[in-house]
Amino acid sequence: MKTLFLQAPSFDGFDGGAGSRYQAKREIKSFWFPTWLAQPAALVPNSRVLDAPADELTVAESREIARGYDLVIMHTSTPSFPTDARFAELLREDNPGVKIGLVGAKTMVDPEGSLKAATAVDFVCREEFDYTCKEVAEGLPLNDIKGLSYRDEEGRVVHNLPRPILENMDELPFVAPVYKRDLKIENYFIGYLKHPYVSFYTGRGCRSKCTFCLWPQTVGGHRYRVRSAANVIEEVRWIKENMPEVKEIMFDDDTFTDTSNLPRVEEIAQGMGKLGMTWSCNAKANVPYKTLKVMKDNGLRLLLVGFESGDDQILHNIKKGLRTDIARRFSSDCRKLGILVHGTFILGLPGETKETIEKTINFAKEINPHTIQVSLAAPYPGTTLYKQAVDNGWLQENEAANLVNDKGVQLAAISYPHLSKQEIFHSMEVFYKRFYFRPNKIWEIVREMLGSWDMMKRRLREGVEFFRFLRAHEA
Repeated sequence: MKTLFLQAPSFDGFDGGAGSRYQAKREIKSFWFPTWLAQPAALVPNSRVLDAPADELTVAESREIARGYDLVIMHTSTPSFPTDARFAELLREDNPGVKIGLVGAKTMVDPEGSLKAATAVDFVCREEFDYTCKEVAEGLPLNDIKGLSYRDEEGRVVHNLPRPILENMDELPFVAPVYKRDLKIENYFIGYLKHPYVSFYTGRGCRSKCTFCLWPQTVGGHRYRVRSAANVIEEVRWIKENMPEVKEIMFDDDTFTDTSNLPRVEEIAQGMGKLGMTWSCNAKANVPYKTLKVMKDNGLRLLLVGFESGDDQILHNIKKGLRTDIARRFSSDCRKLGILVHGTFILGLPGETKETIEKTINFAKEINPHTIQVSLAAPYPGTTLYKQAVDNGWLQENEAANLVNDKGVQLAAISYPHLSKQEIFHSMEVFYKRFYFRPNKIWEIVREMLGSWDMMKRRLREGVEFFRFLRAHEA
């Protein structure tokens, strides 16, 4: 079947391509590559990936493109599901014979509910869906495809046997050729990465047990399954030879620096050094100095690190597997080596109080990442955090759809007897202001701008967007 893998049109600035890691408009408009759609597309000949939000396509423009396809597979999430279901209805109006499917953690967690709520959708994929999508596109009978839930001819929901987890990650084709074929690379922009950049996964799963993190608790699992270092370097080599405009590679594994994986990390780093490529990755704040040095000596520029909180009890509550003293030592090591850090923090996690919010703000100022992202605790269905929130009355069941408002702005979903949603929500702008509006931090940003005309233009644009975000948040 002629197949379209679609990120449906949504909010202006809504980062649909990030899976469900941050399903909201960002403070600064950003787009991650839709890797989870590109991977099955690489398995389906003559398919196409269409990323409507990144391409700024309207609903009408997206419908016009989709009319030419026999099969449309859309990525969905809890916040985007209502608009995705509505778009599926429009696709059905345009082409009654089109086959429509949904993929993502939302359909993994609630396949039956997803099908019942999206009446225009024929099937949803559970588990890892790469080969599930491939078999649907090949025209196999739906009842023969593992990992699939579908609506039969009588309208009944049928759940097939689960699909075994993928063990040999090297058997998956590269996603970079799909990016080059179907996407406008310049549309993908992240404030802390060089532009243009390319991101992809070198493995799936995460051994950490963070209670809020969606993908390891749903699609990816808690075993870290990896591609060989040689396979990863070969894809980077392909990018260097075929996409020479790319200035940075981002390894987007949940925890690329998992401590079980350090020899492979160093091997990949050395391969990147030989290629002369600048790169970044997601890391936990416990990487030893020796490995950090190997990474830095071989082209590492920046680490994206989830610090989450400056309170050790909260870190224990969310099973972070980290203490603030270890994070302090890690931050000091990165500073000594000249590795930039983009730190992420979450407000409203279990155990949060006005005092712990203050503690986290002061902790962030102390370790002083180059840039930060502050999020609100998001209890996605399928996570331990969601179950905790419902069981303790911090969240009404089925309210997780209200993680964003109708403009795509993230909302505080959890409230506590001692700390309201409104207090948590407004603590975000306080955090940003107190971190960035410090003389030393302002001078750090100005000095960076003075060193490069490109950085000057970029930071000025981001500054305008950031102040708009703060004004909208205050309102």
